Amino acid sequence: MKSSRNIYLKMKTLEEAKEILDREFALSGVLSDEATAVPDAVGRVLSRPVTAALSSPNFHSAAMDGIAVNAKTTYGASETHPKELTIGHNAFYVNTGHVMPEGCDSVIMIEHIHALDKKRVVIEAPTFPWQHVRKMGEDIVATELLFPQNHKITPYCVGALLSGGVFSVNIKKKPQVLIIPTGSELVDWQSDTFKKVGVQNLKPGQVLETNAYVLGKLVESCGGTYTRNTLLTDDPELIQQVVRESLTKEYHIIIMVGGSSAGSEDYSKDVISSMGEVLVHGVTIMPGKPVIIGKINEKPVFGIPGYPVSAIVAFEQFVRPLIYKLLGQPEPQRPVVQVQPVRKIPSKLGVEEFLRVKLGTVDDRVLAIPMPRGAGCITSITEADGIIRIPNHIEGLNENQPVTAELLRPLSSIRNTIIMVGSHDNTIDILADQIRAKQPDITLSSSHVGSLGGLMAIKRGTCHLAGSHLLDEVDGSYNISYIKKHLPDIPVILVHLVLRDQGLIIPPDNPKKIRGIDDLRRTDIVFINRQPGSGTRILLDYKLKEMGIDPSSIQGYDNDEFTHMSVAVAVLNGSVDVGLGIYAAAKALGLDFIPVVTEQYDLVIPEKHFDSEKIQILLEAINSQEFKKRVEALGGYSTNRTGEIIQIDK
Repeated sequence: MKSSRNIYLKMKTLEEAKEILDREFALSGVLSDEATAVPDAVGRVLSRPVTAALSSPNFHSAAMDGIAVNAKTTYGASETHPKELTIGHNAFYVNTGHVMPEGCDSVIMIEHIHALDKKRVVIEAPTFPWQHVRKMGEDIVATELLFPQNHKITPYCVGALLSGGVFSVNIKKKPQVLIIPTGSELVDWQSDTFKKVGVQNLKPGQVLETNAYVLGKLVESCGGTYTRNTLLTDDPELIQQVVRESLTKEYHIIIMVGGSSAGSEDYSKDVISSMGEVLVHGVTIMPGKPVIIGKINEKPVFGIPGYPVSAIVAFEQFVRPLIYKLLGQPEPQRPVVQVQPVRKIPSKLGVEEFLRVKLGTVDDRVLAIPMPRGAGCITSITEADGIIRIPNHIEGLNENQPVTAELLRPLSSIRNTIIMVGSHDNTIDILADQIRAKQPDITLSSSHVGSLGGLMAIKRGTCHLAGSHLLDEVDGSYNISYIKKHLPDIPVILVHLVLRDQGLIIPPDNPKKIRGIDDLRRTDIVFINRQPGSGTRILLDYKLKEMGIDPSSIQGYDNDEFTHMSVAVAVLNGSVDVGLGIYAAAKALGLDFIPVVTEQYDLVIPEKHFDSEKIQILLEAINSQEFKKRVEALGGYSTNRTGEIIQIDK
């Protein structure tokens, strides 16, 4: 095989690709079976029907404490004409579960009996046949079908099987999946070589191999089992050899991870076509477009994209259904809920998009906040609460337009989410953790859109609170003038969170000898900015105006990031020389810091939410000594006024 670029000439829609998958792989009866003890069969699928070997109960038994009688002997008894019975003759004391004495067909409850002495009792009402009696076979009758084939055993089923005299069942063996990670840029974090050098010594261009482990655990979650092949470089002959050897073993599905795209070193398509047939290369979904579906010796072989979210989406849309099909199980469907996007969301026409969103309820509306859309951002799915599928025939979603979201977390958990929108600060992560430590059912979900963006979210009613550090250039105060201007008709309460040091983040030892804001206009300095509307951007513009510096003279002024940590990372990786951010971000990544100002970071909370249980839990966490201690440990913060309510005179 020689290196050449693949071209997506015949991409399929998701529906078409699934139809091909379903048509090409019947998979009926592919899995062999094995016998196992009933208690060990929970979660497994029956390969054969199971019939009862024993009736349950296997005798007539008393269902109440009392006396067992033949119903005929009680006929005619009443309050005015009570009947006397003799213990041991026509009445017999029994407890719940006792075998019914011969000739008896009913039980009179102990509380309905008046004992005259040890041998004689009086009853004042008749009974009827089989009253308060569990008949033989009432629950299970020997030879009846307990469970059909393809039934998945639950803990409840164990009781029925054992009660029916079944102690061993035949179950389907788990589908075997081989996962072959490929990529010359990948590093195996479990290798001896990596353990010697450590994570801090990864070279530029090297990437930790994680997809095989994620996909493997997804296989297990579907009821299969996986084998992770040794990490392979981008060597088509080597990849082909491993695939060829795997065909001789008991693998039901083969997955090659990476190498499915259109790059010159993406070989999955060539490997499959040289040994079998490529059924699909490219599906009109995002993420996950480069997925390959192939067939070699009647076995399904997949080329899964290397970007983490693409890999997950491709697996869930194609591999997961196949595993359930092998097991004879219906594919579980995620619960759905109607949600409203908090802003307009554009999408590419002709592509079905799987948009990851954060969810929360505000004023009984379930609101959806889009997550980053990059296929390489694994946190866009680990932090997501749901997925909105945008059809390929529309160009996006309108703000507040009701749409359906698949839930990744229970709806009850989403209803217990505090939605925070606005400026980013490192203390928010500590606050979220502090809340979860004390209240595991409450989640703080924050979205970083800048301080002004947070105030606008309050105005639209799409959050519970906003983080803000907006400097008033006239009087040097924070946030109050902006609240009066942008939220004149919305009563809010301003709660002080922290004072923090804001300044220039620079590489260790300050190689460019930067001394302050004035150096940003130097031609040898590349700057990274924060997004418009952020408090940090407003602070910078204020300082530039104060110093008479034209923003257009600064290289990188128009390049921005949404968090302080993203600014610090840009400095760390050398793509820029300097950024404006908080000291805690610089300290976290071992960078140097030049102080510019100590600023005030506050929480803006609408009055209508302030007394809610969720906000009170948040405020309790803020005022805790543990929270303050953890914040101080970050460096560059003061908590002397943390939790203070700031008066707003309107």
